[in-house]
Amino acid sequence: VDVFQAWCGPCKPVVSLFQKIWNNVGSNLLHFAVAEADSIDALEKYRGQCEPVFLFYTGGELVAVVRGADAPLLQKTILKQL
Repeated sequence: VDVFQAWCGPCKPVVSLFQKIWNNVGSNLLHFAVAEADSIDALEKYRGQCEPVFLFYTGGELVAVVRGADAPLLQKTILKQL
């Protein structure tokens, strides 16, 4: 989940990375979503930050958090969680 705030928008530079990984692993294993922290109370702790935050869930449980648009770290985290 790409957590963003209305004043900065979702992290567009990593969309191609997610698309590449999604094409390689298939749609049944990987799902990508965006969520605006300003409108979701459960994401309140991610408000007021100017860096993107990516939350990784497996079976409804938060299993990893990556702060910043670090493509190699995002890819490593996705593949590890898969």
